This record gives sequence, structure tokens and C-alpha cells, in this order.
Amino acid sequence: MAKKVSRRFQALLERVEDRAYDPTEALNLLKETATAKFPESAEAHIRLGIDPKYTDQQLRTTVALPKGTGQEVRVAVIARGEKVNEASTNGADIAGSEELIEDIQKGMMDFDLLIATPDMMPQVAKLGRVLGPRGLMPSPKGGTVTFDLAGAIAEFKAGKLEFRADRTGIVHVMFGKASFSAQDLLTNLKALQETIDRNRPSGAKGRYWRSIYVAATMGPSIEVDVNALRDLKLNEAA
Repeated sequence: MAKKVSRRFQALLERVEDRAYDPTEALNLLKETATAKFPESAEAHIRLGIDPKYTDQQLRTTVALPKGTGQEVRVAVIARGEKVNEASTNGADIAGSEELIEDIQKGMMDFDLLIATPDMMPQVAKLGRVLGPRGLMPSPKGGTVTFDLAGAIAEFKAGKLEFRADRTGIVHVMFGKASFSAQDLLTNLKALQETIDRNRPSGAKGRYWRSIYVAATMGPSIEVDVNALRDLKLNEAA
């Protein structure tokens, strides 16, 4: 059964042409099509020429968005001893040891990001079934397994995001708010593109970038000209 499209969404769809837009043009259109009654996020959906079922074609890394995410990130930290106090002192919203692990096992999920110190990972591993499906499991690649709690908390609160390619080779990333200026969105999108290029999996063969679409949370997808984005110089996006 076909999903019914609202009149609002149908009107927005008619404003998007079936072509790849220049990056700035695409982001201006994203802003114009963010007409929901709540503050919408700006999302990027990037199809890459990779098959993540092979270990040398997996992509999981972090990006520091220069203009931030536009949202408050609630950080929880699992550590022990003085490291728990260090986490609390440096801005963690929740910090604890075994008792925090127990709380999470019981269903407490009042956080957006979980950081753990390496010595706590054997105990944190038992949370895999709870955290894994939500993408919250700490990982060294994601920068969320570390003894440098002050640095990690500061970075993630300032706009650092972890992302990965899903099993079909598509990366879904929120890169700001639709209320950001088109220039700030462009700066963040450029940082994301450069991070994906810099972390190209060793097993990726042939054409790496297949397509990139941007959209507001409740808006239509807008195709971005991949080559124009990759050719954009940093000073142009600053």
C-alpha cells in the first residue's frame, strides 16, 4: 500500500528538481524546505562504493563539525576511582562505575553518548546487547574509549560526531540544524566530506562516492553534486 504524502510534503517535493545541485544551492533549498513546526536538523545521506560485510570495506570514524551540531549532547562516562570525579568535573552529565553499568542494564538511557575508560571495557562489553542496536557502544575508533576524559567530553560537546556506514554502504549523518546559515551548513558538510575521503577503507575499489543527498528532518531529499563538493576549497567553505 502506497504511503500517503501530505499536502505540505507534496508542495515541497515540487520545489526540488531531479538533478544534482551545487552544494550552496542545495543547502539554501534545504533551509527553504524546512517548514515543519519544530526545529529541524540537517541530514546527509551518502552512498559509498563499499560492501561493509568485508572488514577492509568498513567505515567507522568521527568528524568534528566546525560549526557544532546545534544540539546539546548528554554525555555519560563509565570509569573508576578518580576518573569518575574527573569526568564529572569536566562536564559529564552522568558518571559512574559498576553501578552505572547496572543502571544501564535496567534500562536507564538518559544520555546521547557513552564514553568508557579502557580498564572498564570488559564490564561494559556485557552492555553490547543494550547499547549495540542504539549505536551507543563505546569504541576506540569512535574516540569513546579513552583515559583522556576531559578532552573527549569537550570534543563531543563541541560538535564531534561518531558515524559509520550501514550494512548497505550508506552513511547517515546529522550535520547541523536547518536554522544554521547555508554557509555554516556548508562548512560542516565539507568537514564531513573530507573526513569520509580521509578514512576511505583500504578495500574500497572503483568509484568511492556514488551519491550524496541532503534533507531537513521532515523535508524532501536534495541531491548534491559530489564533485563540486569535493572540489570546493576550504577557504571557500570557511
